[in-house]
Amino acid sequence: MRYRTFRIRPIKPVATDCPMPDIDLLSRHFLGFYFLLIALYYASTSVGLWRRTGVSHIQYGPRGSATWWHRHIFNAFRAVILVVCLTRMVWPELDTWLGIIAPLYQPPVLIAGIVALLTSYSIMSYVHAYMHQDWRSGIDPDKRQTLLTQGPFARSRNPLFLGIMLGQLGLFLALPSIFTLICFVAGVFVIVRQALREEKALETLFGSEYLNYQKEVPRWW
Repeated sequence: MRYRTFRIRPIKPVATDCPMPDIDLLSRHFLGFYFLLIALYYASTSVGLWRRTGVSHIQYGPRGSATWWHRHIFNAFRAVILVVCLTRMVWPELDTWLGIIAPLYQPPVLIAGIVALLTSYSIMSYVHAYMHQDWRSGIDPDKRQTLLTQGPFARSRNPLFLGIMLGQLGLFLALPSIFTLICFVAGVFVIVRQALREEKALETLFGSEYLNYQKEVPRWW
């Protein structure tokens, strides 16, 4: 008499905990959406203010001047950063061309970069809201604006630039690479030079009022 034997397969336990998120994937998509949001934010803000006031709030200065070059260099880097971050979302192999700094490409560093970028966005949004229609990008010598000395301007003469530089640092930390290091160094260099140019223009516009303000409030913090 023959007997059939049956092999009992052990039942695999059902996982109850959700897997930890892939920090690399999170950072990759965060950067793409973040810089797309920044581009849309500045474009819509500029158009909205122009429609309301009839005045362009983006000033390049005379063609070929230092401020004209600063603005164009900054715009070029911003455009390249946006294209790179969006491309990385669908083509991760791009990282091999960016010069990734492996020792820094670790979850704690990437998370620190994300936090820095979010903090930067919060600072820029707050300063823009505080300035409202007095916001200008660049030097506007044709219209005398109110000298802002309260709120964020009571702690820093350039709170908006401070937020932008924090964002440049955040980009480097969220994507540690030769590419973002160049963007960070070039961005800070251009912003510092632009801040010095704008201070000279404000001295001309406001005279002793701005000189007294300089003595009371530091350039950065």
